[in-house]
Amino acid sequence: MGSVTTQPLFSFGVIADVQYADIPDGRSFLGTPRYYRNSILVLQKAVQAWNQHGHLKFVINMGDIVDGFCPKDQSLSATKKLVDEFEKFQGPVYHMIGNHCLYNLPRRELLPLLNIPSRDDDYNAYYDFSPTPEYRVVVLDGYDISAVGWPEDHPKTLAALKILDEKNPNSEKNSPEGLVGVERRFVKYNGGVGEKQLEWLDGVLKDATESNQRVIVCGHVPMSPGCASSAALLWNFDEVMSVIHKYDVVKVCLSGHDHKGGYFVDSRGVHHRSLEAALECPPGTYSFGYVDVYENKLSLVATDRMLSTDFEI
Repeated sequence: MGSVTTQPLFSFGVIADVQYADIPDGRSFLGTPRYYRNSILVLQKAVQAWNQHGHLKFVINMGDIVDGFCPKDQSLSATKKLVDEFEKFQGPVYHMIGNHCLYNLPRRELLPLLNIPSRDDDYNAYYDFSPTPEYRVVVLDGYDISAVGWPEDHPKTLAALKILDEKNPNSEKNSPEGLVGVERRFVKYNGGVGEKQLEWLDGVLKDATESNQRVIVCGHVPMSPGCASSAALLWNFDEVMSVIHKYDVVKVCLSGHDHKGGYFVDSRGVHHRSLEAALECPPGTYSFGYVDVYENKLSLVATDRMLSTDFEI
């Protein structure tokens, strides 16, 4: 088109759902092959490529660092092993928690291991940072309201169980059987964003608006039914998107969790991209990438199992 090639404002690495475990290969509940031991090789290849790139500002891991089938006596050592691999990247690494993380370790152990800054004594895992003056990255805690990860008698556990009892009639709360459309999201392996976090998000986006910043929102659980299965959505994605749509600063929402990957632009022009899982890469294939951030677009440059995507903004 005759345009002059420009350098990005900054670039960052992405990977999702490594879900490592030192166990034989298996399958998901839907029958999709899962390569538990191979996934660490995918991560190692990603770190090598990110370091060879040489100009990545940071790397963001979209959650589920270790799989729920990891033997529980190995949960701590496996998590440390994966964190050590991420730390071989020559720059900052940002993590978020996913459901499989919480199947392995409680928040009080998980957050320090993943270097997630706890906002208070309650081990909330949402935060934000500015890689450049023009941009803010927001990391949501999609298991803020959740039946996993909190103590059994915690108010957030009780609130989650109440939601599941009201919305899901199945005795097995991980099953969406009989639920229709986006109601299928009310399963135990998903979660929600609490009121305090919603208020925090509103404040961050208000501040970003006043600071003339653009925002990238990241969360393990997808925030739009357009980019993911209806059974792999944030419980209150509608409330979260209502806050996001209140401002004109969020350009892209990145997520993991759904494994197959997806892309959608919503009615307000926000791009939603759920990333393909590293766990489901057969040996010799890879799923990771990096995002180049330009003035008028973001470009996801990805490997063979992850689709490259341009986000025009």
